[in-house]
Amino acid sequence: MFALTNTITRSAALRQGLLAAANRQVSLKVVPVESTVKDESYFEKNERLGRKVSPHLTIYQPQLTSLLSITHRGTGMALGAGVWALGLGALISSHDISHYVTIVEGLQLSDAQLTAIKFIIAYPAGYHTANGIRHLLWDTGRFLKIKEVYSTGYAMLAASFVLSGILALL
Repeated sequence: MFALTNTITRSAALRQGLLAAANRQVSLKVVPVESTVKDESYFEKNERLGRKVSPHLTIYQPQLTSLLSITHRGTGMALGAGVWALGLGALISSHDISHYVTIVEGLQLSDAQLTAIKFIIAYPAGYHTANGIRHLLWDTGRFLKIKEVYSTGYAMLAASFVLSGILALL
């Protein structure tokens, strides 16, 4: 065994620890199953021990960084759900896209109403794209100081509105 451990490890201390572990005796204790079954839940145990539940979200003031992060996740989920819905709708529907365009045209929406609807649809994509670029900049090690995080957050919000507005006007 010494030859094997000598080739695997070059450290004498590590070899000595491996040899000691190999020569150690282990004994098992048989216990009845009833003694291992928990009769109380996690919350009951904490209540019995007098441990209070952490107030977590109730004590923190919302910050720009946390709100932007939550919104980024929300827009990502909305975009994913939208892609799934469009894909499944295209598979299930017996009509093509021109049928649905005709329905929307039949609603006789004003230009302002149509632009507003397009902005609402485009905003998750604009926000997620702008914040994704911000995250890519962070990955390069840029803009990680607190002032820079906040300034890029405000700049990203402005860019997301501009990008969404451009998409809505197409």
